[in-house]
Amino acid sequence: MKNLMVTGGCGFIGSNFIRYIFEETNFDGRIINIDKLTYAGNLSNLKDIAQKFPERYVFQQVDICDEQNLEHVFNVFKVDAICHFAAESHVDRSIVHPNDFIQTNIIGTFNLLQIAKKNIAGFNLFHHVSTDEVYGSLGETGFFTETTPYKPNSPYSASKASSDHLVRAYSETYKLPATISNCSNNYGPYHFPEKLIPLIILNALEEKPLPVYGDGTNIRDWLFVKDHAKAIWKIMKNGKHGETYNVGGNNEMKNIDVVTIICEILDEIQPTKQSRKNLITFVKDRPGHDKRYAIDFSKIKNELGWMPDESFEKGIRKTVLWYLQNKEWVNQIKSGEYLSWIKKQYN
Repeated sequence: MKNLMVTGGCGFIGSNFIRYIFEETNFDGRIINIDKLTYAGNLSNLKDIAQKFPERYVFQQVDICDEQNLEHVFNVFKVDAICHFAAESHVDRSIVHPNDFIQTNIIGTFNLLQIAKKNIAGFNLFHHVSTDEVYGSLGETGFFTETTPYKPNSPYSASKASSDHLVRAYSETYKLPATISNCSNNYGPYHFPEKLIPLIILNALEEKPLPVYGDGTNIRDWLFVKDHAKAIWKIMKNGKHGETYNVGGNNEMKNIDVVTIICEILDEIQPTKQSRKNLITFVKDRPGHDKRYAIDFSKIKNELGWMPDESFEKGIRKTVLWYLQNKEWVNQIKSGEYLSWIKKQYN
């Protein structure tokens, strides 16, 4: 892999992945970051990387639904591998505006696969980054494995399930070298604040209500974003073509417990007159809200030697501190489009 295209590289996970590749691996090739720069894409996420690696980092503002421009970039930069992050990713948005999810997550993925297939002779790998939400909801016990039947419950997860199937089909039918990873909930630096953890951190800092869906007992398996980046690179370097790998954090937490821990950390670091726990506000549950996710990542552990390094206790503290120490980034984000959406949902 000498010319690696990363789609959605200005987003949360994509930018952390690019940062990890440049700063902590022996990759000596070029990364071509393509991003449409929607509300959740932010060039400042990689401003320092662009300055440190001007010969090896390239940014191109391209929509993956724009097949013509996408193919132009592919050919100009002689792309020989793709790591595909670009996606509409927020469940709540998919309920209100499913069209965007169908276009980006399905048609966009199809465009990438078509271009890779057309250039298959010199193409090394298509890695597709997906979610555990494609599997649906778990009961009180059990774990998602790579053989768990798909049962998506939201337009978002249905669109990601479709893109997974497309990648798998191109691998099988056209022998396109491809791998897929399905991960649990990520958290960490540069996380756009429509998602639970950054939303709670920023609201708590401003002593605003902390919205929690339903009774707060929905369970997620939390994965520190840097651990996810390491897992993706392991798969890309050593994974078997045509295979799927589940990536989990081994950190099952109820949503209400996550919110409580964030409050306790902030109360310790920046005390207020009353505990921020008093700001917790239970709001109407969203439609089709999956009860529990939990990942069995024994396959990637046994076959590729990957394990998450970060415990939730240490990872969440690092995350809170990052938001406290990066106020310029936070202020820039807070001036953006997401504010009006948040107000509509929770105020």
